[in-house]
Amino acid sequence: MSTHRAVLIPGDGIGPEVTSAVQRVLQAAGAPLEWEEHQAGVKALENGDDVLPEETVEAIRRLGVALKGPCTTPVGEGFTSVNVQLRKRLNLYAAVRPVRSLDGVQTRFENVDLVIIRENTEGLYSGVENQVTDDVVMSMKVATETACTRIARWAFRYATRRDRKKITVFHKANIMKMTDGLFLRCARQIHKAEYPNIEYDEVIIDAGCMKLVQNPGQFDVLLLENLYGDVVSDLCAGLVGGLGVVPGANIGEEQAVFEAVHGSAPDIAGNGVANPLALLMSAVMLLNYLAETRGDDVCRDVAGRIRIAYDRALADGAKTGDLGGDLGTDAFADAIIERLDQPS
Repeated sequence: MSTHRAVLIPGDGIGPEVTSAVQRVLQAAGAPLEWEEHQAGVKALENGDDVLPEETVEAIRRLGVALKGPCTTPVGEGFTSVNVQLRKRLNLYAAVRPVRSLDGVQTRFENVDLVIIRENTEGLYSGVENQVTDDVVMSMKVATETACTRIARWAFRYATRRDRKKITVFHKANIMKMTDGLFLRCARQIHKAEYPNIEYDEVIIDAGCMKLVQNPGQFDVLLLENLYGDVVSDLCAGLVGGLGVVPGANIGEEQAVFEAVHGSAPDIAGNGVANPLALLMSAVMLLNYLAETRGDDVCRDVAGRIRIAYDRALADGAKTGDLGGDLGTDAFADAIIERLDQPS
């Protein structure tokens, strides 16, 4: 059995706690992973390094995959988001957020099964901001045909491989005629020329958000530019219980970073109550990625067993406080480990 070396970034706040819990589950399940730990965020600053040390970036380039815990980002001031820096420096252009209903997590909707695919490098998040006058600041929305075509092709390829049936582009091309218009044209071209097997639709984003909260079952895969994807992916997380129960991945041509998409929650750090599920689900995505890109069936098997185990734990009422339960971080991890390979 091959062992895959991967970068582990524990993060800060609750990051080290949930990371440790996830490592225990992965080890108990026999995941063929060997970790090389590196720092980013506040923890890196405390060690006298940059917020995203060069050695961390180089390690991801070298090993190809990373699992990342939450890192604090200041609001309105201070250093740039570690996540944004990673995406830019490693050209992780495809953000993937699977969202599905979980037994034992009661929400307004049942049987939600969506995938949000977000272009990760352009749009308003390009960071092109200027102080024009004392009274005016300007932020520029950037779109290139290269990036729009690339993410469209990636989304249709993903949908085909995962046997998804339909892609819907959320846009505002009625107002942003050039940038969002380009995004639409590229998606249409890829659909028509390369993937006519996938049903295709377009919805103006404000109407799309309304439709999502009316009936999320009418959608399958959503394809969005950067800012829209950021907002809509969190909206969709709310349909199934919040950011604590959805994973995330940022994928490029040669590297991929899998991460919990929730915050670092410094107010509860060190109390042993944080929910490790989102990071564990992201680790399952990492294992499936290794199975697909490196042909490792052991990774696929382990990923499936872990998914079954946490589904069973939740269905049995084993939940952390944020989900209405009373288990702490380690106890919840223990509940999942107990259900590994449990008979049906």
